[in-house]
Parts: sequence; structure tokens; C-alpha cells
Amino acid sequence: MEAEQLRIAEDLRGQVNGDVLCDDIALQMYASDASIYEIRPQCVVRPRSVDDVAAVVRYAAANQIAIHARGAGSGLAGESLGPGIVVDFSRYMRRLVSVEVDTVRVQSGVVLGELNRQLAEHGRVFGPDPATTDVTTMGGSTSVDSAGSRWLRYGSFHNHVRKMQVVLADGEVVELSRHDPKIPRPDEPESVRRLASGVADLISDHRKMIDETKPKSLVNRSGYALDQTIVEGQVDLARLLVGSEGTLGLINEITVDTQLLPKHQLCALLVFDSLDKAAHCVERLLPLEPSACDLMDRRHLSLARENDVRYELLIPQAAEAVLLVEQSGDDESEVAERLRQMVRVATIDSRLAAGAHIASDEADVALYWNLARKFVPTLYRLQGRRRAVPCIEDIAVPVHALPVFLRHLQNTLKRESVTASLFGHVGHGQLHVRPLLDLTTPADVQRMEALASELYEKVWLLGGTVSGEHGDGLSRTPFLSRQYGPLMNVFRELKRMFDPLGILNPGKIIPLPGMRMTHNLRHMTPSNADESTTASLQPAYEWELPQLAQAARACNGCAACRTRDEDSRMCPTNRIAPSEEASPRAKANLLRAVATGQLPPEAISSSEFKKTVDLCVHCHMCRVECPAQVDIPQLVAEAKASYVRTNGLAVHDWFMANIDRVSGWASATPRTVNRILGSPRMRWLLDKLFGIAPGRVLPRYARKSFMRQAARRRLERLPTEATHKVAYFVDTYANYFEPRIAHQFVSVLEHNGVGVAVPRGQYHSGMPLVTFGALDEARRVARRNVASLVEAVRAGCTIVSTEPTATVAITKEYPHLLAGDEDALLVAAHTMDAAAYLWKLHQQGALRLDFAPLDHEVAYHAPCHVLALEVGTPAINLLKLIPSLSVNYIRKGCSGMAGTYGLQTITYRSSLRIGLPLISEIRDGQFEFSATDCSSCKLQLDQGTRKPVVHPVTLLAIAYGLASPRELRRNGELRR
Repeated sequence: MEAEQLRIAEDLRGQVNGDVLCDDIALQMYASDASIYEIRPQCVVRPRSVDDVAAVVRYAAANQIAIHARGAGSGLAGESLGPGIVVDFSRYMRRLVSVEVDTVRVQSGVVLGELNRQLAEHGRVFGPDPATTDVTTMGGSTSVDSAGSRWLRYGSFHNHVRKMQVVLADGEVVELSRHDPKIPRPDEPESVRRLASGVADLISDHRKMIDETKPKSLVNRSGYALDQTIVEGQVDLARLLVGSEGTLGLINEITVDTQLLPKHQLCALLVFDSLDKAAHCVERLLPLEPSACDLMDRRHLSLARENDVRYELLIPQAAEAVLLVEQSGDDESEVAERLRQMVRVATIDSRLAAGAHIASDEADVALYWNLARKFVPTLYRLQGRRRAVPCIEDIAVPVHALPVFLRHLQNTLKRESVTASLFGHVGHGQLHVRPLLDLTTPADVQRMEALASELYEKVWLLGGTVSGEHGDGLSRTPFLSRQYGPLMNVFRELKRMFDPLGILNPGKIIPLPGMRMTHNLRHMTPSNADESTTASLQPAYEWELPQLAQAARACNGCAACRTRDEDSRMCPTNRIAPSEEASPRAKANLLRAVATGQLPPEAISSSEFKKTVDLCVHCHMCRVECPAQVDIPQLVAEAKASYVRTNGLAVHDWFMANIDRVSGWASATPRTVNRILGSPRMRWLLDKLFGIAPGRVLPRYARKSFMRQAARRRLERLPTEATHKVAYFVDTYANYFEPRIAHQFVSVLEHNGVGVAVPRGQYHSGMPLVTFGALDEARRVARRNVASLVEAVRAGCTIVSTEPTATVAITKEYPHLLAGDEDALLVAAHTMDAAAYLWKLHQQGALRLDFAPLDHEVAYHAPCHVLALEVGTPAINLLKLIPSLSVNYIRKGCSGMAGTYGLQTITYRSSLRIGLPLISEIRDGQFEFSATDCSSCKLQLDQGTRKPVVHPVTLLAIAYGLASPRELRRNGELRR
């Protein structure tokens, strides 16, 4: 930490109650967002109240330090980046202040999607719907005047903001709304009167210029909204600050109006064989008043087909574009008729569309909307060095000019030999263009700026704007002088009126001298770092530094990993305490910074770095749900391994990393160990020595391990005659704690004529070793297990485990640990989870269905590692085959146990907080018992619900008559 940063930190910590972060790790996390830019701040403050915000602004004003407000960091133009003090509203200022009949007041850090989930309980909605609604904050969206697909129905934020609490540039806290400069209210502060009068005079003096330079497009987010500030003879200062990107004041609370939720929303996909026809069709559809009209191009559609077979069946290969159109209202028949009219206009009357698909149910509606909302970030999955760059992604032109501009766009891209993807809310002329460029090369950097310059010239000629909803930020501010000409001087005068010292987010809207869109680009390759620095960083996995940098670079920072949406499993630790360091993208950013020399290599071995990566529980959900499929778990394991290489493992970390080995030692004397673990004194000692939470209920050791019993039954021998053959990989829990699961699985397989072997020499999976960064030991374990399993695969066996974590270890971790090892790849390719294997048998017609009825109500929880295998939820499919068994899929997220995470004293309470929604649902529901494939989840549910928890295999065994129904009345053999 530099002396200046240390001084700022010491000064601010005495003035604010929130977090003050000035260490290199924290600053690097806030140096980037979802844009292509990177600027490391001097300090980060996470305020807890408006008093904190005011204190920071006063301090910044006194010391002439810039202030940059930040929400989720999901902006595409770099509007929240800067070299001064970043004020992060998303960590603590997330309170819904009040809900009235048709308005709601929120703090800036409230997430829009979470707000709408609460409003839905009242039958209301806040209409504007930007694509990142599940992560974007109300303050951030207000600052850029977000809109979204449904602008045609709801408009943008400025249509709905009624008033806001703002901290001005001198630290004064004021309430802004509509103000009459001639008749000020008695309670208005002098500063507000002065601003209202000054803005009114400024607009009056330059009204003609403001009107003449106003774009003709339906939307415009560039510059300041002076043309919309005078409303009914009053100065609407709240509306003026909408879209001001934190350059006029810091928004703390916003009061917005809400709308009734429409009772019916129906949509259709219109398919076109040319982009030009799709563009011409838009004007034909608008008289029918759609609530949304989105365009997707061929590249977008191709990527969707590759990632989801449903789109392959829905959208023909010859399709060059589709329009997603929606109608909404309260009368279902009227809404349906208007939608049919739109289809007729597009396909029959105009003959522009080659086909149409009308959504027939809610599942279809979700599928169509996912095409529009979920696949733009997946452009980052494209292989190669070129990436879809958000640099000219916010163009808006008049709707009638769409065909002309799209032809110009295609011609320009061809001339420059650039490929691009196009998505747009074309119902209001909004276009998101993503050229594929390699910004690590000077040629493509220059090409990016040349493309922007040429396309913007055409935009202005057609009466459009360079920004329709994403803001100016660092991307577009350098072009505003060309868009507005002399009006920029009026903008500068307005800026001086609100911010005479120029400390509020400088460089946004009002350009700095010499500013260009190519400045401050994100560092992405090791070539940016000093050779001696990068040489000292030795990756633990078998990849070169450029490969590591490339893997980290794949994270575009879109912020999808910050979601707390109930339909997502993304990052359980971020859910209970949403913060930048908890987000998976923070880990990618830090690894990229080390690989490119923005952080020194020793940073990866620091305690601050370890605190951040330790927030990852290795559930693999970020890898699965990341739109760009960035392998964050591998990057985190690399970081942890670097720390371990330098510092070694602390005693409690060693114990947890080697929990499988320790369990093996303890199983030698199970009665003695069980007796010892029942002693309160011993639990106190385990807490002090090894960090095992005293409150955690531990499982009892079985009298005999399954592997010993399997050896006596001579199950090591590989089957030869059976059509279907399985080599059973036994996990630690089934081996040492509950061998019944293993015996039941073997019985179920044999009942179905499957030959079963339990290969000798197999060891525990080693996943805890990977989780704690002990990769050298994990590699030895992987090598031993591969050697013990590969011959079974060559003999025609499928490796199957009843523990999803073990399956993930073999299929996902071993190929990384043993890079280039053909045996490891062979074993991984032929390994399945138990439920997935049995369901595959059923699909092949080889699973016996002689199940006895089980008249029970069961709650099923899908563990994270089952979802990480990306095979769906086969256990549910299997359990539904059992007659009379009522299976309820509980979608309440992670159980919170996460392997050893829930065992540790330091994370025990966090584990319970993560799992509380799931535990509460099962505990309070009308379920007799629950089922889950994961032993860790079983421990959590056993303790939290006090209801029996069984493995799905156990239910199958009972239904086959291979196990006693008494299994359903047990609550596990737990040490309480």
C-alpha cells in the first residue's frame, strides 16, 4: 500500500462506519467491471448509510480526490471506473425503504430483480427491464437511465423516477424532485433553490440549441437530459440526474412509481431469411403496439442452437434473423388476438417473415425470452483470441432508418474484415453491435476506434445517438463533442453548476483533454507484465502462463455471477453476503492481474488473496452457470495452490484437506472413535486443534468399512459375462460411515443384471485436497485412482459412484491434475453418477420396473455437484418410476454444507445461513422425509430438518424389496 493510499485509508476509517479498502487486492477487484476498461482506484469505500456517503464526499472535496459511484459493476462503458475513491453502494445500502400503493422507495444498492420479486407479491412491477436485471442495482440503473426490451410499454428509468436523495459535490444531503424556481418551497435548502434556478436559466438561454441538437431517435442516453428537465413549468432535478452517471451527485435513495403486473404476456418468434427483411418488418408491427420487439442475428442464433438443442429444433439453419415480439395486457383473448395479428402482418400481409412460432405455454415463453436475454454473454464462449467487444453496443437510430443503417453496418464490417454479432431492441431503434476483435493487438485496437468513428458518423447523419441506454462512460464520452457540437459547452456549464471542483466521476459525459476510447483498456496478456515478474509465477497445473491468462481473460466481468435469483445456483457464499470479493469474477480478475503483472506474483501468496479465494467452496456452479463458461474453480485451485506452495497448510486446513485420509485412520477403531467423539471435552479440543465446529453433528463410523466387506465378497473381480458392467468407485462416506448405501447400490445393480466390481487399490476422490489447494497431493491421489480404474474401463466397465463429489473429481478435476494423461481422460469419459447411470439403463430399456408402491411424500434436493455434472436431475426421473411415491423437487439452492465448509468453526454459521431456505422448506413442509445424492447435503439436512434423509438409491432398493422400509424412519446414525 502506497503512502497516499495509507493516508486516505486512515483518514476515512475515522469518518465512516462502512468498509474502507485500500489494499492492492481490493483495489484490483474494483479496477474493472463488465466493460473493456481497467483503472485501479486509490481507495474503495462501502458505505453503510447516507452519513458515510456524505463523509466520503466531504473528504474528497477537501482533498481534491475524484469520486466514482458503483453498483453491481455490470456497466458496459466503464462508467463506474476511475482513479479516485470508488463508492460501492451494492454491499450494504440494499434496503427497501418503503412500499406505497403505486410507488416504492429504495436505497441505491437494491437489486432490480429482487425488488420486482417483492413487488410481485403486491401484484406490481417496476417496468424497465435491462438484460442484467438480476444483478443490476437501482442506483446504477438510474445513473445510466436503463431501459430494456419492454421500453415500448414502460419506457426507461427517467419515466418513473419521482424523487431521490442525493449527496451533492460538497457533501450536502438533499432531496431532489420537481422544483419551481419562481416559487420555491419553504423547506427547500438554498442549494436546491440555486440549482433549480440555474438549470432553468441555462435551459431557457439555450433552448433553441438544445432542441436542434436533440437526436431524432426514440431513445437517447448521451449527454445530459436537458430536453426533458422542464416538466409542466417546473425543473425536474431528479429527472436531470437520471442518466448523469454520478457526475452531478451521488444517489442514495430513489422513489419510483410502479405498475400493475399484466395478467397475460404472450410472445412469438418471427423467422426471417434476411436481416433486411426483419428490419423492414419492424415498422409494420409497431401500429399493433407490441410491448417488446427484439432482433437477433444469425451468429446469435447459431450460438443458441449449439448450446441448447431446443433452439436447434425451433430455428432453421437458414434463418438469418428472428424478431421476438410480445403482447401483454389483462384480457387474454385480446392479447392473443393482437399477437396473431402481428404474425399475420409479418408472414402473410407483408410476406417478410419466412415463418413464426407462437409460444403455447409458460415454458415456451421462458424459452423464447432466454434466447434474447441469456445468449448475448455466451458470445464469450467463442474460441480463439477474438472476443465480442462491447465498444459500439449502444447505438440508437430512428426506427424508419433501421434498414439503411443495418446495410451500412454490414458493408462497413465487410470492408474492415470484421465479424460482429447483432442484437437489438428494434421496436425503439436500439442496436447492440458486438464486433469480434482481439484487443491484445494494436491493429484491432485501432480497428475498434475506426469502426466506432465511421459508424457513429452514419448514426448522426440518420438522426441517431451513440448511446440509447448503457451510458457514455469511457467508451462514448470521447465522441460526444462530435454528436453535440456547441451544446457540449452548455453541458460543461451544467457540470460546473453541480460540481465546481470536478470531483464527481470526471471523464464521463464531459471528456477530459486528449481522451480517446482506446485509453485505459483492460490488461489481458502476460506481455503487459515485466518478464522477471511473470517468470517467478509458476502455475501448479500443467499450463503455461499465457494459457492461465487466457483462461482468466475469458471472464468478461458481466456480473452474472453476482445474482441471487432463486432460479440460479450461482455462488452460495455470495448469496448470504453479496460483495465483490465473494463474486466468482473477482477471482478471475485477480488471477488475470497476477498473470499480466498488474499484481506482483507474491500477491497470490498473501493473506488478503487467500481470504478472497477461500470464499470459493468449489461447488462448480459458477462454471456451469457462467454465460462464458469460465472455469473459475480451476483458477481458484491454482491460486490456492500457489499460496500453499509458499506458506504451506495451516493445521486446521491440513486436517480438512485430508479429512478422507483421517477418516480412514479413525475407521480402524470405530467404537473407540465414536465414543471419543461423543465427549464434549473432545469436541472442544477438536475445535481448538482442527477447527471442527462444536455445534456440527458428526456422523458415526460404521463397524466395518464397505471396502473390507467387498473384499470378503470378492467383488474386486471384473465381471465378464454381463451386458452392462460397472466398476463401483466408493466414496469416503459410503465406505466408512454408511456402507448400507454401497450395499444397496450393488444390490440394485445386481437386481438389474448389471455386473459389478469394486476395483482394488482405489482411494478417496481427493476433492478436499483440491478445494484447499493441496494439488501435489491431489495429483498423487488422482494418479493412484486412475491406475486402479483404467483397466476396468478397458474391460468395458462404466465407473459409477454414489457420491456426486467423487464423480465431479474424476470427470472434472483429474483431467486438469493429470493434463495430457490419456488414461485419465479415458476414465473421466467413462465415469457417471449412480442416478445418471441407472436412468440411462432405463432409457435403454434395461432397468427393471418391478417396484413395489411407496405411499410417501418425499422432498428431493439436487446437490450442486449433481448439477455440476450437467446431466439434469436423473434421480427425480428414477424416483418418479416408483408407484405412489410423491416426489417434490425443492428448488431452494445450496444446502450450505459444501463438503468441509460446514464442518469448520469459522464457516459453520455461514453454512447454516446458506442452507436456511432449503432447510426451512423441508422442515416445515408436509414431507415425511427427504432424499439427496450427496453425503454432505445429507449431514446438513439431517441436522437442520430432524427428518430422515436418504439416498435415492435407498428408495430404489426399498421399492425393489432389497432393503427394509425401516430405512425411511431412521434419521441417520449421527453423533449428536
